Amino acid sequence: MSKEHPDHHDAELAFRAYDLRRESVMRDSRNAINRDFWPKSFAEAQAVTKADHPLNAAWRQTTTYWEMVYGTVRHGIVNADYFMESSGEGMFLFARVAPYLEELRREVSPLAFQNAEWVAKNTEVGRRLFAMYGARVQKMLAAK
Repeated sequence: MSKEHPDHHDAELAFRAYDLRRESVMRDSRNAINRDFWPKSFAEAQAVTKADHPLNAAWRQTTTYWEMVYGTVRHGIVNADYFMESSGEGMFLFARVAPYLEELRREVSPLAFQNAEWVAKNTEVGRRLFAMYGARVQKMLAAK
């Protein structure tokens, strides 16, 4: 359940989440995932979860960051729509794994992307972002 109205605490957390995204390791990880992670099958989605995969460190850094951020939305710590207006990049990642979510949860972790999925289904801005990024991902994958 989200807070009904944003306040200065929501703004402080949104700015802090943005600030953390700018940290050099986080920025490098986000860039690597956004540039190089385009799974076309469950096997490709699962491969990045293996320790010997070149994107594994970036995967762990990026996915845990977005799950923590989206957890603040899911658990009502911040106003959902206000916070999601500046935190859509995680939906872009979620749109790439969503087709394989059931298998990822069965084979890798039953908790995989639980907060991202909640945001994508239960917040107005999250639904819009997920739909927009889902269409973009499909278009980009078709072009590859």
